[in-house]
Amino acid sequence: WLKRKVPENRLRKAHQLYLVAMDQNEKAFQKQDAVFLGSKRLLTKKSKKAARYWRNIGLGFQVPKEAKEGHYVDKKCPFTGNVSIRGAILKGMCISTKMKRTIIIRRNYLHYIKKFHRFEKRHSNMAVHCSPAFEPKEGDIITAGQCRPLAKTVRFNVIKVDKNQIFGSARKQFALF
Repeated sequence: WLKRKVPENRLRKAHQLYLVAMDQNEKAFQKQDAVFLGSKRLLTKKSKKAARYWRNIGLGFQVPKEAKEGHYVDKKCPFTGNVSIRGAILKGMCISTKMKRTIIIRRNYLHYIKKFHRFEKRHSNMAVHCSPAFEPKEGDIITAGQCRPLAKTVRFNVIKVDKNQIFGSARKQFALF
């Protein structure tokens, strides 16, 4: 009935190691599903490096260094989580990073008007899940890969970020990629 904090030296060594290795900033305990914490071998081994799961998504895209060496836990990350990239690969410009782990990208395109034999500029905004391995800013060029539905409007995942090439406000600039 008395809730008292267990001293650090009383925690199991494997648990201590994992607390250091993974960012614990949520109410629920954060751990990677693919890493088993209760291994007996982990208790006897003197290595301070915790086990981390990451994988190559293929299609010629490099795994970010932060995904290999970072401490974040994201089950919707294509590199460290349970999401596979399949289907379309799209490019767009990041216009908003206000949501937690989700960004908005703007995709510009030209629509042909047959009557006037001309094109008109159009755009569409798309919500894309952004793993903590990336830190995009407004104006960055985002390469997104299609995956299973992650939320009501999110069906794509960031797989590459190219830094901003445009000076000033890039929010409504029209550029085709």
